[in-house]
Amino acid sequence: MKTSWRSASLVAVAAALALTTACGSDTPDTGSQNVGAAPAANGVGNDYGAGTSTPTPGADQAGAGAQAQTAGQLAVKKNKALGEVVTDSAGMTLYRFDKDTASPPKSNCDGDCATAWPPVPASDATAAAGMDKTLLGEVTRADGTKQLTLDGWPLYRYAKDTKAGDTKGQGVQGTWYASAPSGKKAAADAAEAGAGDEAEAGAGAEAGDLPGLSTREDPELGEVVVDKNGMTVYRFEKDVPWPMKSNCVGECLAKWPAVEPVDAADTKGIDNKVDGRRGYVVLNRPDGIKQQSIDCWPMYTFAGDKKPGDTNGQGVGGTWYAMAPDGSAIKKK
Repeated sequence: MKTSWRSASLVAVAAALALTTACGSDTPDTGSQNVGAAPAANGVGNDYGAGTSTPTPGADQAGAGAQAQTAGQLAVKKNKALGEVVTDSAGMTLYRFDKDTASPPKSNCDGDCATAWPPVPASDATAAAGMDKTLLGEVTRADGTKQLTLDGWPLYRYAKDTKAGDTKGQGVQGTWYASAPSGKKAAADAAEAGAGDEAEAGAGAEAGDLPGLSTREDPELGEVVVDKNGMTVYRFEKDVPWPMKSNCVGECLAKWPAVEPVDAADTKGIDNKVDGRRGYVVLNRPDGIKQQSIDCWPMYTFAGDKKPGDTNGQGVGGTWYAMAPDGSAIKKK
């Protein structure tokens, strides 16, 4: 029995090492792991939405001040890129978080996350002119406070928005989006309303039904990888695939958010085969964020892309390129 147990243990260890060394990692703790590994707490790494290991100077104070501020009379503002977005009485953009739930309403942003994304208090909030007031509601947070909801989705401000009309939180970590008056993502509503050309509208309308990773046909770049929101996925030429390492940290990660882990079953059109030396695995970054890769190349989105179909990150600095389904860089445009 002891021999059998030891043999089984050795097989398990060998299997684990095979996975962690698929992209050249020397140690399981800082290397890669099985596809579908659980994302970091709150789904946003360190919850500051910028991928940094420490908060932005003044973020604590800004967040605390914003959290104490009631929404007052809501307003609906026109944004050139996003269409109609909901703001508070001071004109500050209100956001929703993909890791929350609307039915039943539940906030999954606490602790440091709530510092960077202050919850909007439910008290003293009234609907904007023309807004369906029955969509407004509230949810009780883990700390007992009441947070404003719109069509069930908890609403937040973003600590890095410093003036009325700012939308710096749009698309952060691929999970934060300005809210439309309907409670949906503003970018999606803008596309469905016909903003931009037909291709962009189609991408926006389909984004809610996309798998975790898939592809789309770009008129200039060909077949490119997109995330669950239809946003273009990029790779960084300064990264290292063997052993796999990301060289995008700090402020870089604020502009190029890491793509979260995606289960292999939740993909379409992606080359996710493992051939013993490279494959479709998750990178455990030193900053604690878990990042998806293809062919050992870490994956990112670009904060400068505001809607599905955008490729504003293509060729930036001569080091950032849209990613092909096999993980290669698309060096066109």
